[in-house]
Amino acid sequence: MALAGVLWDVDDTLFDYTGAERTGILRHLTTEGLLADEQALGRWRTVMEEVYARFEAGELTWLEHRRERARRFLDDPLLSDEHADSWFAGYVRHYEDAWCLFPDVLPALEALDGRYRHGVLSNSSLVHQERKLRRLGLRARFDCLLCCDGLGFAKPDPRAFTAACDTLGLPPHRIAYVGDRLDADALGARDAGLHGIWLDRTGTAEEPPDGVHRIRTLADLPARLRLIDLGAAPGIG
Repeated sequence: MALAGVLWDVDDTLFDYTGAERTGILRHLTTEGLLADEQALGRWRTVMEEVYARFEAGELTWLEHRRERARRFLDDPLLSDEHADSWFAGYVRHYEDAWCLFPDVLPALEALDGRYRHGVLSNSSLVHQERKLRRLGLRARFDCLLCCDGLGFAKPDPRAFTAACDTLGLPPHRIAYVGDRLDADALGARDAGLHGIWLDRTGTAEEPPDGVHRIRTLADLPARLRLIDLGAAPGIG
C-alpha cells in the first residue's frame, strides 16, 4: 500500500538547533564575562550530550537536566537550583533569539501538502517543542506531536515509533520517518517497521545501512517518497 503519513524529527531536521545552540552559548558566555571560544563550545556540547542522554533515559526531568548542565559546565556541583536556573535562562534567551528553520523546510512541506498526514516524534520536552513549533509557524502543519517525556521512552525505542503511528492512525509500513540522526531516527524507524529516511545534511561519506534511505536535503524528500511508493530499494543517494 502507498505511503500515507510522514513523521518528523525537529532539532537539526526542521529547526537549525546546532546553529542556534552555537550562537546562544557563545553570546551568553560573552555576556557573563566568560571565555567564549571553540574550546568552551566543545565543552558545552560534551556536557549537553552526556546530560541529555540521562533525560532521554528518564533519569532526569527537563528542569533537572538543565540544572545539571549548568552545574557541570561551570564545574560547580553545589550551585543552587535558583542560580542554576538563572544561569541557564540567560543561555536560553540568546538561544531562542537565534531560532530559525532550515531554508528547505517550508518548500518541502508545501510540496507534500495534502498528500500525507504529518506528525512529530521528538526526544525532547513536549512543552518545549510545542512552543518552538508554534513560534516557528509550523505547529498547525502537524496532526500530532509526541515527545519522550510524555511517552516514557525515547527513540530509538520501537515503542516511541509505534505510539506515533497509532496516534496518526496508520500502520508503520505506510509511514516514513525523517530525521537527521542515523541511529535514533533512521535505524530506529526502520527497526520499528517504518521507512527510515536519514537526512544527512553534512554529507557524510558513510554508506547508509540496509533498509535506510538517505537524502542530503529536504528538497529531495518528495521524490524519495515517490520512489518508496514504487518499491525502490533503500540506501541509494
